[in-house]
Amino acid sequence: MKKRKIIIFSIILSFILILTLIFYEPESKVTVTKEETDIKTEKDIYTSNIIDNVNYSSNDADGNSYTITALTGEIDYSNTNIVYLTEVRALIKLTDSNEIIINSNFGKYNINNFDTIFSKNVIVKYLDNKINSEYLDFSLKRNSMIISKNVVYTNLENILKGDVVEINIRTKDTKIYRYNTKEKVNIKSIKKNGNN
Repeated sequence: MKKRKIIIFSIILSFILILTLIFYEPESKVTVTKEETDIKTEKDIYTSNIIDNVNYSSNDADGNSYTITALTGEIDYSNTNIVYLTEVRALIKLTDSNEIIINSNFGKYNINNFDTIFSKNVIVKYLDNKINSEYLDFSLKRNSMIISKNVVYTNLENILKGDVVEINIRTKDTKIYRYNTKEKVNIKSIKKNGNN
């Protein structure tokens, strides 16, 4: 009889233990589901800062204007003055000179000071000059463009390859150089009839 009571007691205890585990597990699953829902909500909020067809314009004290357009812009959460751009086009109109056009796949634009970083497939056009590169740092305040990474500068007479091109947009002074001062800038003349 004692043996039978011990077996019954063991079965009841096991049954209670199993029930406890069953009812405890669903509470844990509810918590995980709630966390997943919260994460989805944060992602939805994060993607809501994308702007389509971006257009910013500014003028400096000298009357120069700077207009930048992009397919999309995304405001940086850590610094709301920064906008990340895609399919970028910029137009710089200088009061005493011709227009400068810049195109690139990506950009980083500062709303406060208008400084812009252009990256990936950068093309700069000014009169008969064209510069291809992968990176351009533009600043109205500094009056400069610093162009780097796979730089190819082409005009009607020459093709120049270097590491960096620095242009003062006010004076039009241009420097082309290599990082390694022992290396020379590669210059190739273009003949007037179009043959090299």
